[in-house]
Amino acid sequence: MYDDIFNQEDMQRLQDILRSNKETITTAESCTGGLIASMITELSGSSDVFNGSIVSYSNEVKMSELGVKQENLEKDGAVSVSVVEDMLDGVKAKFKAQWAIAVSGVAGPTGGSQEKPVGTVVIGISIPNAHKIVEVHHFDGNRKEVQIQTAKISLKKIINLLEKPLTN
Repeated sequence: MYDDIFNQEDMQRLQDILRSNKETITTAESCTGGLIASMITELSGSSDVFNGSIVSYSNEVKMSELGVKQENLEKDGAVSVSVVEDMLDGVKAKFKAQWAIAVSGVAGPTGGSQEKPVGTVVIGISIPNAHKIVEVHHFDGNRKEVQIQTAKISLKKIINLLEKPLTN
């Protein structure tokens, strides 16, 4: 599903690039419940580029395991740029990775609001120089479809950055 966004060949290429650069990737996942980490570890040899991840579904785990600031959760909510930025910092430090993905969203079918309807997902990417790219997305579909789109879009963002490094 959604192989046009990101597929097994893309994953192999992503891992090969990380391996050749001697870099690692980690994830901090909320709405995807570990799906991104699962997709990474489907390939044999992924331990060369992936040490671990945190599924921080509750706000308590976001704070205790990733150092998400309580004031960001209270002010902006779990599905926010500020919280995903905190998640990126926390997971990158915890696993000493060069690359990180963090996601938080409303996969549905419940939990949405007028401000953050079902399908609203914040995807964050942190690259080796500590630069962060955090964007709000709006996906259509059922819960599983929102989760898969989130996972594959986040992985696509990483491979795009690996293949076309940012210029200053």
